Amino acid sequence: MISGIQLKNAIISGANNILKNKNLVNELNIFPVPDGDTGTNMSMTISSAVSALGEISENANVGETVKAFVPALLRGARGNSGVILSILFRGFTQLLSDSETVGGSELVNALDIGVKAAYGAVTKPTEGTMLTVARLACERAQRALKMNNDTAYIWEEVCEGAHEALIITPDLLPVLKKAGVVDAGGKGLCLVFEGMLSVFKNDVVIEYNSDEANSIDSDDTFRNAAAEFDGDITFTYCTEFIVKRNKLCKLRTLRLRNRLQKIGDCVVVVDDEDIIKVHVHTENPGRALEEGIRYGQFLTVKVENMKEQHRIAAEKQKLKEATAETTPLEAKYPEEEVGFVAVAAGEGVINLFKDLGCNVVISGGQTMNPSTEKITEAVMATPAKTVYVFPNNKNIIMSAQQSVGLVKDRTVIIIPTKTIAQGASAILSYNSDLDSQENAELMTKAASKVKTGQITFAARDSEFGGFKIRENDILALSDGKLLFTEKNPMDAAVNLAKKIVNKETEFITLIYGEGINAGQAEEVKERIEKSLKNSAEITLVEGNQPIYHFIISVE
Repeated sequence: MISGIQLKNAIISGANNILKNKNLVNELNIFPVPDGDTGTNMSMTISSAVSALGEISENANVGETVKAFVPALLRGARGNSGVILSILFRGFTQLLSDSETVGGSELVNALDIGVKAAYGAVTKPTEGTMLTVARLACERAQRALKMNNDTAYIWEEVCEGAHEALIITPDLLPVLKKAGVVDAGGKGLCLVFEGMLSVFKNDVVIEYNSDEANSIDSDDTFRNAAAEFDGDITFTYCTEFIVKRNKLCKLRTLRLRNRLQKIGDCVVVVDDEDIIKVHVHTENPGRALEEGIRYGQFLTVKVENMKEQHRIAAEKQKLKEATAETTPLEAKYPEEEVGFVAVAAGEGVINLFKDLGCNVVISGGQTMNPSTEKITEAVMATPAKTVYVFPNNKNIIMSAQQSVGLVKDRTVIIIPTKTIAQGASAILSYNSDLDSQENAELMTKAASKVKTGQITFAARDSEFGGFKIRENDILALSDGKLLFTEKNPMDAAVNLAKKIVNKETEFITLIYGEGINAGQAEEVKERIEKSLKNSAEITLVEGNQPIYHFIISVE
């Protein structure tokens, strides 16, 4: 039998195991677009349970332990994989809330309830995912119960069943087989189960040392997605130097400028009779210095890695956003009839949703999936009897849906918007003359009619959809489907617009993000206008959103 302290340690061990290996799980993601990667979402989800367990007594029984960590899992759930992980443990609440200890059969029965709940929570369950891994692990353990009820033995069977199921995920999901990987969520689940087994079998908690693996707060996914590529940073090194002229040198500075322009951009050469001052962005600072030293001796030399500077700045921003998320929003009494909550990233996009009437806009999106708890807080901070929530990302919809059951004093309606463009269109379609259900149907329909084009970049090398993709390639997506790759985000935006706009298009909204300046955005707008075969109206919006150079809404 397992005691409360053993169950507590098992959850901590499971959390530590996936924390240690979250980058391994992230690397299994087959779609090259930067996202809230599976390993990150699952590790952040279960870490919320660990935080809750730190507040209970060492003498807590199984029931008290369950009451502490299961609700925390649900509230801390991020991304689809995190939500499914939290639901898999929901059976613990139903069966074990009043238990002093727990045996193998109770653990398996609780897991079985969770598996069925997880399948029920997904609109279209897909085999070859972590759902399959959980189900087959549970089925193997159920068979093992006929032979032995020992907890360690049974959970070892759970782990064996999960591992065997993970191996066959590529056979069940062709896209995995083509990429040559197993399912990322399934791998994450195996790691959690194996961490728990270490306690059940050997009473050993797997330790997590932040020096051995990247911590959540300095997530590699965010580094790849938002820091190592910038639309204005074509070359890596900002190189500046001042040369004291050699009076015997007869070379003209025009020659220096021409040579530097061949190896970089942003070339500035200023000189007088005594010195030459140079600024250039290049991939080869050494060559720039070789050209400069022909003219005399260096007085000063400075070489800075602009991409690294951008990465550090982006990580500081990420830390700032993470810190902001830990500050709870103040709950407000529901005195108004209707309110809106949206998820968005980028100052311009956030302001856009506020202008559309959103009471609360949660900072989050592709690489920053907000937790169920944060969405719940936003709902409670909206002083309305009926609150509509717009996730604006397919990986946030399930987290939002879980918040519905956590709010008791107002009605929460989730509009399953998958993009910023869908969310904006849905809100604009709201009709105060209709009731809440009619409006939900109207807004969902309006969102479905919007075509969304997105220009982003590849976070990793990959083969996907018939494309051989290299890290930092520009990707053009239409409603999440990869259409083509490009080398330049501006060219990609123009070509994508040509593909998704048709003769019936009336409105086009072009939202430009970080790394794209106003002049570049205006140029893209003009090029799209010239390519149109109708008189569709184009609106330009400075979104400042990360990850996506351009978001194109077509209605």
